[in-house]
Amino acid sequence: MNIEKYCPEKLLTPEFSVKKIKNGSRVFIGTGCGEPQRLVKAMIEDRNIQDIVVYQMFSSTFSKYIDDDNFLNRFSIKLFFISAAIRGAAFDGKIDYIPVYLSQIPEIFASNEIGLDVALIQVSPPDKFGFCSLGISVDITLSGMQNAKIVIAQVNPEMPRTWGDSTVHIDEIDYLVFYKEELIKAIPSEKNQKIIKRIGHYINQLVDDNATIQIGFGHLPDAILPYLHDKRNLGVHTQVITSGFLPLFKKNVITNKNKSYLPGRVVTSLCMGSKELYDYVNNNPMFYFRASDFVNNPNIIARNDNFISISSALEVDLTGQVCTDSKGYLFYSGIGDQVDFIRGSSMSKGGFSIIVIPSTAEDGDVSRIVTHLSEGAGVATTRGDIDIVVTEYGIAELGRKSIYQRVMELVQIAHPKFRKKLIQDAKKCHYIFHDQLSPICEDLTFLDDYKFFKKGLNGKNIEFRPLLCSDEFESRNFFYSLQESTIYSRFFNKKKVFTKTMLQQQWADIDYKKDMTIIGLIQKGKHKQIIAIGSYVEAKDNVAEVAFLVKENLQGMGIGSYLLKILEKIAKENGYKSFIAFVLSENKKMLRVFQKQYPNLTLTRSDSSETEVEMKFS
Repeated sequence: MNIEKYCPEKLLTPEFSVKKIKNGSRVFIGTGCGEPQRLVKAMIEDRNIQDIVVYQMFSSTFSKYIDDDNFLNRFSIKLFFISAAIRGAAFDGKIDYIPVYLSQIPEIFASNEIGLDVALIQVSPPDKFGFCSLGISVDITLSGMQNAKIVIAQVNPEMPRTWGDSTVHIDEIDYLVFYKEELIKAIPSEKNQKIIKRIGHYINQLVDDNATIQIGFGHLPDAILPYLHDKRNLGVHTQVITSGFLPLFKKNVITNKNKSYLPGRVVTSLCMGSKELYDYVNNNPMFYFRASDFVNNPNIIARNDNFISISSALEVDLTGQVCTDSKGYLFYSGIGDQVDFIRGSSMSKGGFSIIVIPSTAEDGDVSRIVTHLSEGAGVATTRGDIDIVVTEYGIAELGRKSIYQRVMELVQIAHPKFRKKLIQDAKKCHYIFHDQLSPICEDLTFLDDYKFFKKGLNGKNIEFRPLLCSDEFESRNFFYSLQESTIYSRFFNKKKVFTKTMLQQQWADIDYKKDMTIIGLIQKGKHKQIIAIGSYVEAKDNVAEVAFLVKENLQGMGIGSYLLKILEKIAKENGYKSFIAFVLSENKKMLRVFQKQYPNLTLTRSDSSETEVEMKFS
């Protein structure tokens, strides 16, 4: 379309366009990397423009002026999210923060709760029908534009054209400023790769093929994306697309074909990354850009089965409260998209949420797993909403668990040097029992090498891993689920009570070398249930005593034999050359398991109807 012929009266220079802004106006500015930089600069540089209230999601250009007292006298900046560029100004009290769910912002504009006089946006050049595109910034920009009295658009050839609700006809725009400039890029800074690798390793275990994922704001959620490279047919429904997604798109890890809602489409609101990413989304029908009141609506999110929300935090307390937007009294970021997606994932069939967080801050001097949130810290995600927390030390499953269980789960993934203190503090707060033992205060990440998977009933995986302190409650459930005859076969007496003290002692004495216990777990809804336990303990030099238990309804499926192989592998690595076991002579099933694995075993029967089994490793 020839704009000069169609609407020449709308064409203005940057300098003349901002003269349409009256003193005292409330001005909305397009989000993030779609920010109309030239228009913002023209507005700031026109000294006749005074007493302006600015509303924006992410702010970039203002960071270059925020330390100028003259600027602060003329502009009042109100942000829905505090970006890294403007964080220092937030700490100094130079900007104002509006804590609100992202999904609600479009309605705030539409209902005139925040009356907008002017919207400064950026669009692509119009097509032959006069339609421009909001490109990489639809989120709250669409509503901001629709509800402002005056719309001034920077028309930039660098802005991609995107599919979805991103189209804007020039009839909806009051003034057009043609100005070409590079879009803002959002390239995350390098962080501790060792921590990222560890967290990525655990995220890989939690994300199954065919899941639909959301990645929250922040460098850490984005940094773990490369660790999903071996997944198949992932889907995406997320507020922001970053450059971290690009390799997964190009390798067809993300296909969206098995999404239960809007299959084949990446549902998103904005794009923040590199020029390569902007080129990739340009006119790409796979991307479906919608406003934040759609993308972040928990009811819409929940239409995606097996939906996994992955976001970050600043602190998590031992009860499961999450702080994301402030460091004490200092506002650091914003509520953003976390709560919307966590609640959506909780309503999704098979869905859940993950909070990723390094175990420490300030070069390891401060724990991010805390007894209570810092004074002044805001609770973004409540203890009722949380599902899973991941640090570089492991996975804590908190959803629907008691405070006692949460404490043990979180202490287990805290940095080893803070674990004992966290247990002491938890006792003072009466979160746990006074006789609670502290988890091993060592780095146990080597135990990940002792994690195995076997196909079980109905094709479901059985996970095998070392016993941890957080398994105390589930161990109790396992033992009490067994028949009396099974317990007698294992313990040679009719043990009827498995006390808290006994169960604590079971994991407290494990050193994972001379003493090892492996549990088998299957997924039951949103939690895992123990179905087998196997152990070895040093008996004498190079010899360990072995024993195991499998739930009755799962016996005869090779689970015991698989447990035995795992225990032998670990025992060999720790210098043992053989197992011994003491079995009731009448327990033919157990003897057959040993004979199958060790055809050359030696059986010695005692007078007490026990048989000693000696099994040398090959």
